[in-house]
This record gives sequence, structure tokens and C-alpha cells, in this order.
Amino acid sequence: MFSAFHTALWTAHVPHMVSAAKLGGRGFKAGRKLTGTASALLLVTGDSPIPRPSSPLQPGYDHTIRFWEALSGICSRTIQHPDSQVNRLCITPDKRYLAAAGHNNVKLYDIKSTNPNPVMTFDGHTNNITGVAFHCEGKWMVTSSEDGTVKVWDTRTGSLQRNYAHKAPVNDVVIHPNQGELISGDRAGIVRVWDLGESVCTHQLIPEDDVAVHSVSVASDGSLLCAGNKKGNVYIWRMIQDAEITRIVPICTFQAHKDYLTRVLLSPDVKHLATCSADHTAKVWNLDLDYPPAKIAAANAAKAKARAISSPESNDSPSSPESTQHVNHASPNGTDFEANPFSLFQAATPINNEPQQTFPVQPDGPPMDSATGTLFLETTLANHQRWVWDCAFSADSAYLVTVSSDHYARLWELASGQIIRQYSGHHRGAVCVALNDYSEPR
Repeated sequence: MFSAFHTALWTAHVPHMVSAAKLGGRGFKAGRKLTGTASALLLVTGDSPIPRPSSPLQPGYDHTIRFWEALSGICSRTIQHPDSQVNRLCITPDKRYLAAAGHNNVKLYDIKSTNPNPVMTFDGHTNNITGVAFHCEGKWMVTSSEDGTVKVWDTRTGSLQRNYAHKAPVNDVVIHPNQGELISGDRAGIVRVWDLGESVCTHQLIPEDDVAVHSVSVASDGSLLCAGNKKGNVYIWRMIQDAEITRIVPICTFQAHKDYLTRVLLSPDVKHLATCSADHTAKVWNLDLDYPPAKIAAANAAKAKARAISSPESNDSPSSPESTQHVNHASPNGTDFEANPFSLFQAATPINNEPQQTFPVQPDGPPMDSATGTLFLETTLANHQRWVWDCAFSADSAYLVTVSSDHYARLWELASGQIIRQYSGHHRGAVCVALNDYSEPR
């Protein structure tokens, strides 16, 4: 039996295979009880690694995938990925396969087998693959690429089912929890929402003109959409599911880092937002209205408003500064998407024509810290010595795994901000991670 806590980490490195080192340190705390064998962490350099259902995985540019036991720090499995570096890793919902996205293709590995060869390869992209995600039942997979496309694949046959074209390299893609929409971000600074049932781009969000969107994340309950860009800025929208359409309302924006932002990730419980950056840190931001500092700030704001209303000189309060953002809607007759003739979905006209011209801070949005103009910062994870590329939350949102160019993967307890485990052994930087966690949210 695997343990209650399973994680998969991927990191990318320059070609060089390294051995795993046994790590000391304490076990998991914060009320988590582990049973069975220890979970495993996989570190990979160079190419994509293969995660195991009970392992954290790291890919590196040494073209290997490594599984590490999370508690002991022992490397339990290594897979070679000789064709290219590994850019992203993703585990199928049934925990059986690991997808390793590299240059031009995605390789699917059997996690439970000792077979070092991929069981399936998805060819069709012509440049680096930057994102990969699976349908909730594993029936199809979506990928994004620097070749400017988002592709949907049938995982049973390996065939291409959909091909959506951006006009710039695509940096990331995620699947909405409703399983009917894809969200992608590109180097031109555009976030697109694709309706799979109608085969059309329904929303085109431009938070900042010509500022590359590096990462996108959607809440597990479909309530929020988050994007991070090259300048370190984060944008958050509320996604409202009406009878026939999804409305997307901008609710807040802030600068999370003063340097290049590499990843944004919403926690499973939608109470935290993690950001990673070239400034050598990962940060965890609060989204919960019940967060104590947020409640105190809200109470103080309410008192100040009451005093202002009771004052005879009170006037309408000035509106909050707004940053510009545009929402365009793709024409179904344009070149924004191309449908595969064997597609499962039929093309249709755009179904959302409601324009949005500004990016105000909304009163029903997450609590903002008036002193900084950002979300409330819960903790800064600052022990990495180089760029932090990727991160992954545990299922209960209590832990975060980060990977960095400093060759380390680190497991953090968010309540304390402390490192629970450090995984070393790579001779090159780690650039991607996947966490496979069987534990139930608390």
C-alpha cells in the first residue's frame, strides 16, 4: 500500500544524471497522519520524469526522471528521457500514468510498471511543449506549445482531436473543472478561454498589452481564474457559470514579485495563491475572507466608513484606481482556431459578447491589504538560492513543494513556513514538479 500522502515532483536540468542523497529531517506534521510506506518524491533533470502514484517527481535537464521517498529522501526509481529536456509533468487522474512534456512531443509512462520506455508518445507539436493537463476521467489530454497552438488528444488512441491557434507562443494551459473549457495564456499577453462543446474561443482577456502571460490557474471549484505575467503582476477574475455561458469578471490585480514570475497556482481549497519567481522566492497569498489579518482590516475599514458617513463633511469616496484590461471575442470565421475534421466537437459562433474594459478591485473579491495594495501575504519561502520555477500543493492545501535552479526541491509546511524535507542530488536546476497526494483534505 502507498502512504496516505503521495507527491510527484518534476525538475529540468542540463544533461547530467545524478544520484539521490538520503535526507535527514522531520516528518510531516500539522495533524497529518501517514500510514503505509512513505510517499516518494521524484526529481528529474533535463527531460520529463515519470511520477509514481505515491511519489513526488522532479524533472531536470539531465534527461532523467527520479522518484524520491518523501520521508526518507531515498530515490526509488529513475527513468531516462533522452530525446529532450522535460518542461512539464502531469499525472493522470487514475494515478497510473505520467505525462512528460518535452520538445515536440509528450511521452506517457506507466507509473506502476518497471518498464523504462513510454507506453505512448503524442507527436504533432513543432516546438517546446509548455503545458499539459488531463480530462477528469483521463479520456483526453490538452497541451500548449511555443509553436502557438493548444492541442487536444485522445489518450486512448493518441490521435489529435482539436487544434486551437494563438498568434504567439503559448506558455500554459489548464482545464476548467467543468471539463468543457480550456484556458491558455500566451507570450503576446493574451488569456483565451476555449469552449470545447462549441469549439470556439469565447473570451480573449488582455490584462496588459504585449506583456507575456507566463502561467494560468483555475480554482478547483471553477470560481476563480488567475494569471501571472512577465512583470511579476497577478490578475484574478471571477468565473460565473450562468445557464448557457460563463461570465468572467475582473476582481483584482497586484504585483506579486518585482522580477520575472514563473508560476501561479491556486490551492485545492481555494484559500491560497502560490507564486514563483526569478527573485529566488515563492510566496503564498491569502484568498480567505476569514484570514485573521483580513478580518481585522475589514473591521477597521468598516469603522472608518461609518465615521465618514456620520461626518457632516463626508463626500462620495473616490473610486479605486483601475488598471486597464480588455476583453475581446474571437470571430468563429477568423484564424483563432482550427478544427480537426475528426473532432468530437463542432464549431459554433462565440457565445459571450459582453465587453469588459477595466480591471477594478471588486468589493466581493479576495481581501486586499491596503498597506501594500496586494493580497495579504501569508508567507515568503525564501531559502532557494536561484530561480524558483514551479510548485505544487498537497491535497489538503497544508504543504507546498517548490523546485529551483539551485538543484533543490523543497517541501514546506505552510502554517509555519518551515522546510519539512529537502531533496538534493541534481547537478543542474529543477524546473517542474508534480505532486501526487492521496490524502483527503482536512
